[in-house]
Amino acid sequence: MIHQSDHAELAGVLDSNTERAAEAARNHTCPALSSLEELAQKADAAVVATPTHSHADIGRQLMELGVDVLIEKPIARTADEARMLVETAERTGRILQVGHLERFNPAVAALETVISRPLFFEVHRLSEFSPRSLDVDVVLDLMIHDIDIVLTLTKEAPEEIRAAGIHILSEKVDIANVRMQFPGGCVANLTASRVSTERVRKLRLFQPHEYISLDYTRQDAARFTVKPPLSIGYAPLPVTKDEPLRLELENFFGCVVSRAAPRVTGREGLAALEVAQDILDKIEAHARLVAQALYVPGKS
Repeated sequence: MIHQSDHAELAGVLDSNTERAAEAARNHTCPALSSLEELAQKADAAVVATPTHSHADIGRQLMELGVDVLIEKPIARTADEARMLVETAERTGRILQVGHLERFNPAVAALETVISRPLFFEVHRLSEFSPRSLDVDVVLDLMIHDIDIVLTLTKEAPEEIRAAGIHILSEKVDIANVRMQFPGGCVANLTASRVSTERVRKLRLFQPHEYISLDYTRQDAARFTVKPPLSIGYAPLPVTKDEPLRLELENFFGCVVSRAAPRVTGREGLAALEVAQDILDKIEAHARLVAQALYVPGKS
């Protein structure tokens, strides 16, 4: 999609798999690059779309070479790696944007215009099984989108987290349920699965005298309000549908030129990752508790 932008030119592609790089270069009529140093000589900015474990090293090197970066979510494998990226961006004066794509979903943008005081979230993000992204748990693969959205809308970090999850078709957690409570009293219940029979991307939000239902995939949202004495008002939120990836890239390109902070900063990516890691710790603790409960001495 970069090559379709009016505000950027695709300077080249770099991939550890040289055959894949050559094919992508042919498809987009651009050179296949051989190193990060060559990339830095030819480009002002780069999109880092690599396995999560490599985000920190590649992102750091690029920023130190003077390149602005958009890194796919999650920002890094660990919070320590993410903090290193944030510190590198601040030290070098580079733009560091994190690819939390749902922030650019037009339905989310519409929701942000009517948010008042969130009291309860119910969020479901379900996918059919795919061998993609099996290097991370479903929390970092899917749920982190909704963690970021909830943190953005509440403007708070959770004070309590309860979580459970299991692995089914991979060695990582494939389905997880999380309950987060925030200092202001808001509660968020999040479910993510990559072993579902259907694809679901829905958020429900309750705030005083109001209920809002949002569908990420359809890019629509409906608003239900209580009107005295006992009537219910309904109205769809006005949404101008668009491609979130295009909006994300255009925001990145604009920030490269203006040097303004991106819509999703490195620090926001770090905040979402810290919560995700807390969730994974709670899942591990819950798994140990279940294992103890199931263990019967003398039986295999």
